[in-house]
Amino acid sequence: MTGFRLDGRTALVTGASRGIGRAIAETYAQAGADVALLARDAALLEEVAGAVRAHGRRAVVLPCDVTDAEAIGAAVARVADELGPIDVLVNNAGGNSFSMPLAGMRFSGWEKTLRLNLDSLVHTMQAVLPQMLERKTGAIVNVASVAGLRGAPLMSHYGAAKAAVISLTQSVAVETAWAGLRVNALVPGWIETDLTGFLRASDEAEKGTLSRVPMSRWGRVEEIAEPALFLASDAASFMTGQVLVVDGGLSAMP
Repeated sequence: MTGFRLDGRTALVTGASRGIGRAIAETYAQAGADVALLARDAALLEEVAGAVRAHGRRAVVLPCDVTDAEAIGAAVARVADELGPIDVLVNNAGGNSFSMPLAGMRFSGWEKTLRLNLDSLVHTMQAVLPQMLERKTGAIVNVASVAGLRGAPLMSHYGAAKAAVISLTQSVAVETAWAGLRVNALVPGWIETDLTGFLRASDEAEKGTLSRVPMSRWGRVEEIAEPALFLASDAASFMTGQVLVVDGGLSAMP
C-alpha cells in the first residue's frame, strides 16, 4: 500500500544506534526514506548506516549527545546540507539507569533522567520545527513509555519524564496543526532491548514483569518500528496529538 511508503523523504532518528531506534531507521529505509542517524556511539551508527544503504537509501551518521542543544542544532543543520529538509523526526533517544523510591533519590539522578528523556525532545523539536513550519509539512514521532501512562513505583523519575513527553506531544500537535504538521506519541510496553536487560537478568524478575502483560511475552523491536512507520507515513495523514500504545495489553490491565 502506497500510504505506508516514505519515498523521497528524509527522516532523523535519535537513539538510532541500537534497539528500537535502529529498527525504526531500517524500517524507514525499507519504506524509501533517507535516514539521518543520531546517537553517541559512532561505530554502532556506522553499522546502522550500512544497513540503511543496503536498502538503496542514503544515510548520514551524527554522533551527538541529545542533551546538548548546541550539538543538536549543528546536527540538524548538517542533515539539511547532506540529505535535504527533514520530513520526519523520531525522538527515540531515552532510557532509565536506576530504580529507587523518590524519598531516597538524589536530585541529580532526577535531573539526569529528565534531561535525557524530556529536555532532549525540546532540543530536537526546537531545531527542526522552524523548517517544518516554513515548508508546512512534517511528521514527528515521540517515543514515550507505558511508564508515563500511570504510576511507576520505583521509577517516578522515568514515569514523570515520559508522562511529560505525552503532554508535550499533544501541546505541540495543537500548536502546529495549522501548518499541516503531525505530532504523535508512540508508547511501547516491555520490549526486548538492551534497556530492559536488567528485567531479564533473573527468572524471578522476568516472570514478575511479564505477569502483568496479557500477551505474556516481550515485544520485539520490529513491533514498534512498524507503528512508527505508520505514524510517519501518509497512512496517518489525519492523525495528530494522539497516543498510540503498543504494549501487549499491559495498559488495559486493572
